[in-house]
Amino acid sequence: MNKDQIKGALKDAAGKVQQKAGEVINCRQQQVKGIAKQVEGKTQKAVGDVKEAAKDALK
Repeated sequence: MNKDQIKGALKDAAGKVQQKAGEVINCRQQQVKGIAKQVEGKTQKAVGDVKEAAKDALK
């Protein structure tokens, strides 16, 4: 596991929490920010997955 995979997973989790918090307090802006953070996290994790696959392929 590399740093992009870890950071991406953490951003995704934080985004889910932010989205749910926005739902609880009925704040659409927080919901949207949470969804955006989830997308950013999933993208970063995917980059990390590609890096890890490339590293494994070179072995």
